[in-house]
Amino acid sequence: MAGIYIHIPFCKKACHYCNFHFSTQTQHIEEFTQALVAEIKLQKNYLTAPIETLYFGGGTPSLLKKDELEVIVQAIQAHFNLAAHFEFTIEANPDDINPSIAADWLALGVNRLSMGIQSFQAASLAWMNRAHTVEQSHQAIKIVQAAGFKDISADLIYGTPHLSDENLMADIETLVQYKVNHISCYALTVEEKTALFSMIAKKQIEDIDARKQARHFEIIMDALTAAGYEHYEISNFAMPNCKSKHNSNYWNQVPYLGLGPAAHSYNGAQRQWNVANNALYFQSIKNNLVPFELENLSLTQKFNEYMMISLRKSEGFSTDYIQAVFGEKYATNTLSIVPKYIAMGQLETTEKGYTLTKEAKFFADGIASDFFWINE
Repeated sequence: MAGIYIHIPFCKKACHYCNFHFSTQTQHIEEFTQALVAEIKLQKNYLTAPIETLYFGGGTPSLLKKDELEVIVQAIQAHFNLAAHFEFTIEANPDDINPSIAADWLALGVNRLSMGIQSFQAASLAWMNRAHTVEQSHQAIKIVQAAGFKDISADLIYGTPHLSDENLMADIETLVQYKVNHISCYALTVEEKTALFSMIAKKQIEDIDARKQARHFEIIMDALTAAGYEHYEISNFAMPNCKSKHNSNYWNQVPYLGLGPAAHSYNGAQRQWNVANNALYFQSIKNNLVPFELENLSLTQKFNEYMMISLRKSEGFSTDYIQAVFGEKYATNTLSIVPKYIAMGQLETTEKGYTLTKEAKFFADGIASDFFWINE
């Protein structure tokens, strides 16, 4: 199986924390749609396996009109082999949702929504510079549920300087009460070239408190697992049978094609990424050239990616898999590091290998880096 990711590089306004590629010049959406359809045709041979997942991300895909979405989906259907029951996700902001657009998405075949809620606290939304209000979030969830959407994911951001433990619990409880079956929780990170980075550097706002973020993460884990959600990836919680297939395929290193400016692709041996510039993307596609850079992955790079991804998943890493795919030296080195983390109470055994303990999950990326092979 394989997946397709489509990056919609437009937003109404810039959130202070966001470092994804986007533009607020939404007057170029029609030109983008035409270029994207042309890229779909140019990239039609990148994947040969049936397409199991289709994901519109961004940016803000919910800015696209019905006819713009239709022409993109029709191009995908014309040039790729879609599986009989593929997962079709679109990211949506609450302020874009109304009964008409929800009906349009259903008619188009969308069967999963990923909603950028971020918080139900007005002060939090204002601090992030989000475009929607708390009331719009409540209304959006009610609208899509009434329309018939069953698979709904909601994003939350935690660890912001002003967010109290009580407010975080209130956000979690609200989503649980709405029976949202998938919740993604992200610690606020300060990325360079964002408004947030600049404001912190100028001491205009308070910096991030890592201890508070760790405490918030523990609150989230306890509350959502108690409510019946499976903590299947560091940032992701799902009710039974409601995991994101698209993101799970990323984590299981299934090939995927990324379309649109800044989109990434992976075929098992190489990664490539399109130029993160709308004007350059448009011009290149007009010349029938996909503007991407390419990287051939070494065995070491593949191993390090496997360790990084595996330790973020509940399954952890498999020592047999490492031995079979990467070889003796990688397996031996990995097993030599394991006792240190067992002794620290940060790793525990599984049927096939090792996974992080609950106490270690907040430090997953740092622990994974300790397992990286640094010599070719």
